[in-house]
Formats: sequence, structure tokens, C-alpha cells
Amino acid sequence: MAAVFSAIWPRNESKVAAATTSTTTALVPTSTVPAPHSFEAADALVPEVALYDSPGATEATDSMPNPTVEKVPLAFLVKEHGPPGWLHVQISRRPNESTAWIHASDVAVRSVENRIVIEREARQLTVYRGTSSDVLFQVPVATGAPATPTPLGNFFVDVVVKISRPSGAYGPYQLSVAAFSDVLQSFGGGPGQIAIHGTNHPELIGQFVSNGCVRLNNDDITALADLAPLGTPVEIVA
Repeated sequence: MAAVFSAIWPRNESKVAAATTSTTTALVPTSTVPAPHSFEAADALVPEVALYDSPGATEATDSMPNPTVEKVPLAFLVKEHGPPGWLHVQISRRPNESTAWIHASDVAVRSVENRIVIEREARQLTVYRGTSSDVLFQVPVATGAPATPTPLGNFFVDVVVKISRPSGAYGPYQLSVAAFSDVLQSFGGGPGQIAIHGTNHPELIGQFVSNGCVRLNNDDITALADLAPLGTPVEIVA
């Protein structure tokens, strides 16, 4: 975790940097048949998306701004389509795996082709094609140290940022994950949210060393950014 922006990445980070170095990317050739569009993301269309406890509710229990407090587009992972005009979505808030109902008219729904699975103990990240077992990408990673383990559960990519200083601690890209540390309720001014990001210490890949984030070599995070747009499901397993 970084010391800024939700405890994972620089709050005012630019999206105008070039990628940098590393050589461990493992891409697996796959079929040219279109991937099953097994997942859906929802991009906010309004300045504030109201959150409801149930479909048909007349009073919102909360809301989320668009853009977010980090000045990035607000997105959700769609869990299910409810009664006409309603969507059940996963949101980026504590407790982990929180969901809410929203008005379908407040968002634009799009297909998401891939999913990410992170094996915490094996220190491995795999991108699969839809719900299939077709592997698109698989690389070693560094995960949380024993005192600050990477949280387990089903999450999604809620922000993708291209870093202006790719030689720094977070490499050329950071993919914020809608997951929060089970140990750190706050960190560096943020709420202890984790990210998948690059590193300037590639020698630590394959170890348990982070405050909960998932570190990749810089070539690997650059390749992953192309495969994991906003709303991509992220499953973290033991």
C-alpha cells in the first residue's frame, strides 16, 4: 500500500506516462472465438448515484459521487438485474463485498470479458477468459506480509491509473481493487484499500512483503492493464 489515495496510490497521479521494464510476463495463446460476456460493469452517468437497500425503495440510504473523491470515474460491478429499472451492484466500500441497489438509468452497462484470480499463498495472478478456464495471462506476484495479509474475497477493479513516474514504487500502472485490508482500517491518510500495481523492487516478486497490495513486475502490470478495464472481477483466494 502506498501512503496516499485510499492507502494505495497517489491521489493526484497523472495518466500520461510510458511503461517501463521487466521480463517475466507469461502470455498464453488462446482461441480466436469471442469470449463469453459473462460479467457486466456499470459506469455512472450522473453526478451522484443514489444507493438503496432494496429495489423499489423510495428513499436512498446513501450515495456515491461521480467522479469519485479521487477525481476518477465511478464504476460498479453488476451482480444482477432486478425488477425493471433496478440493478444490484457491488460497490467500493467497507465492509468488503458490500452491495447496493441503484437506478439503472443512473449508469451505462457494458460487458467485461475477463476475470482475475489471485492465489495469495501461491503468489500467482491469472487472467481468465470469461467464466471459462481459458488462461490469457499468468504471472508471479508479491502479496501481503503475514501481519498485513492481502484480503480474501470477490472484488472488482474500480480505478485504473497510468502513473506519471513509472520508475517509482508503484510502477507504470495501478489497478485499484474494491477491497480493503482486514488489518489496517486506515493507512497513510486513506481507508486501507488495496491495489494491484508495479514495483521498483522486482527482486521481491514471489514473496509475502506488502501491506496488502499485490505487486507485479512492471512489464506484467502494463500487460495486465490492457486486460482488466474498470469493472473486471477480481477473486482473491487463499
